Amino acid sequence: MVRSVTLGKPYPLGSTWLGDGVNFAIYSEHAEKIELCLFASPSAIVENERISLQEVTAHIWHACVHGICIGQTYAYRVYGPYDPENGLRFNHNKLLIDPYSKAVTGSVDTDASIFGYSIGHPDSDLSFEATNDVGYVPKCIVIDSSFPWENDQLPRIPWSETIIYELHVRGFSIKNQSVPPELRGTYSALASPPVLEYLKKLGVTTIELMPIHTFVPDKHLAEKGLTNYWGYNTLNYFSPSAVYSSTGDAGQQVTEFKAMVKALHRAGLEVILDVVYNHTAEGNQLGPTLSFRGIDNPTYYRLYPENKRYYMDYSGTGNILNANHPQVLQLVMDSLRYWVSEMHVDGFRFDLASALARETKNVDKLSAFFDIIHQDPVISQVKLIAEPWDIGEGGYQVGNFPLLWTEWNGKYRDTLRRFWRGDAGQMAELGYRLTGSSDLYEWDGRSPYASINFVACHDGFTLEDLVSYNDKHNEANGEENRDGLDLNLSWNCGKEGPTDDPDIIELRERQKRNFIATLMLSQGIPMLSAGDEFYRTQQGNNNAYCQDNEISWLNWEMDERKMALLEFTRKLIALRKSHAVFHRRKFFQGRAIHGSEIKDVMWLRPDGLEMTDNDWESEWIRCIGVRLSGHATRELNEDGSPLIDDDFFMILNSCHENVEFQLPAFVRGATWEIIMDTNMSAQTKEDSRIKGGSLIHVPSRSLILFRRLSGKKTA
Repeated sequence: MVRSVTLGKPYPLGSTWLGDGVNFAIYSEHAEKIELCLFASPSAIVENERISLQEVTAHIWHACVHGICIGQTYAYRVYGPYDPENGLRFNHNKLLIDPYSKAVTGSVDTDASIFGYSIGHPDSDLSFEATNDVGYVPKCIVIDSSFPWENDQLPRIPWSETIIYELHVRGFSIKNQSVPPELRGTYSALASPPVLEYLKKLGVTTIELMPIHTFVPDKHLAEKGLTNYWGYNTLNYFSPSAVYSSTGDAGQQVTEFKAMVKALHRAGLEVILDVVYNHTAEGNQLGPTLSFRGIDNPTYYRLYPENKRYYMDYSGTGNILNANHPQVLQLVMDSLRYWVSEMHVDGFRFDLASALARETKNVDKLSAFFDIIHQDPVISQVKLIAEPWDIGEGGYQVGNFPLLWTEWNGKYRDTLRRFWRGDAGQMAELGYRLTGSSDLYEWDGRSPYASINFVACHDGFTLEDLVSYNDKHNEANGEENRDGLDLNLSWNCGKEGPTDDPDIIELRERQKRNFIATLMLSQGIPMLSAGDEFYRTQQGNNNAYCQDNEISWLNWEMDERKMALLEFTRKLIALRKSHAVFHRRKFFQGRAIHGSEIKDVMWLRPDGLEMTDNDWESEWIRCIGVRLSGHATRELNEDGSPLIDDDFFMILNSCHENVEFQLPAFVRGATWEIIMDTNMSAQTKEDSRIKGGSLIHVPSRSLILFRRLSGKKTA
């Protein structure tokens, strides 16, 4: 069929339905020829038409094709020199995904000839593979971008009130019997009434989705019968993965994703995407040619200047995007704006964000990547979270990201794990971490909520495994337990793995409550990993990225102990949300307020005296009390009135022995009530009320929270 083809426009990039045809635009600085390939259907194994793009504007090749419409399947073939030693890897035999495609259909056959070179050739990637791979790679779909949003609005929950819940779309609901079978493991499951009810009752405010951009499996995993379950192997930054769609992959995944966001917003919940702009699925010089590599390799990837055959790699996956190039920066920004403006997401968590901030070799917080985000009127107004490290030299940048950014606080995670394990010398670090990590974030004008606090996340041990294993058990990954971190800062409480010993079981239960309570009572933003509130285990696997099975899936079969931990978590979240003193917008000052003898925060030893400088550096102190004054916040309500809250006192005892702690008076005639005790000791209403100055029996490895009921402030 001969179609009417006009010059079209260079903007917007990608495919755009115009009503009487589709505009196609693709960037390539070094290409010599580009062909648009049209397919009769998503399953077609040969294109029924090739259209050469004749017009080039500022390296953007474009055309408008009339006589086609929404649902059209397409891809590209890009011609140019195959000269790997100079960074050029054009191979028109390889079908290529449009970097701006809004929907991708089909999958990658890792056993097929999807590589630009001949596997097994003596010269490896310097050779040229002429096999046509058209039947073995994905294609793009022209979509209808319209959607009945019905005045959907971003909830815009203040950072200080945010509670993040990290989950995997498939693993979260695949075994949830309350979700209709046809929806389990999909976007629609997250929009289903049972899931919405669960999330609301749990009390979290913000759902952080592990990568949902279109991703592809790895050849080495497929050969082992495994897959890239986590999805940190992105092929396209504009399209939601069809893997999580209940409606198939013919473009309907876009509508389904939007419907999910709309439903979550109606429930008052935010949606944050975990995005992987640091590297792509094409890997190093031995990786497949699927999109960017075949379109313009030296534009999209950072290559070694002295030998452009090889790729720089600060991600550990074989390549990094060339965020120094204006076109790549535009790609990233166009993608981010699309997900906010068109898909209505509320923010982003940037995987290995340090890799994006490397101007040359070093991480630079004045890099173009930060500058362009900060000046953008759309992206600068949503939630921005950095994973502030990569694997390169100087890549650990916790505390060094600029204003507007929050950070996954790895120091918080490590300090809490060490403290509750009973390690010596943790008090100074603990003081900072409980109060929002002012040592990391106050110096540049940020607030406590710059710290994303977490004990466990998708990467590493689950909370259950953190208290059940001393060592990783990754044998199922097929790498003889060599993969994954060895330093987990975990403690099995006396036996490796599952046990029937009631004393060990009770200790593990208490430790889980300790971690959850500390997380929810710390300043900063708590992040809970999905399932940690009801015993999710990976059987000691601390690197389950390749396990799309029951190792990774949440088990929703509840028993009495699971329900008890779930209810405990719900109560802690509700407590945090109802008391502003646990989620302050400003850092504590540690000094008397308005002439009072009472400080906004005070730290006490078991004898009731304030901690001294020597105490903070002590190796033997493992029990500490912290008093939070709700009357000395120096914070205001929205109407400008003083923000007044209750006074609280918290005792944390990580010692293996019980401790007698003198409850301070602070105020004349003060009475304190125990409102939370991770030891879960039985208490009547009467014996939960204690006079200031009394000795309190604090069980080993436990946390007790008191609220002041009465008493007059001292002058």
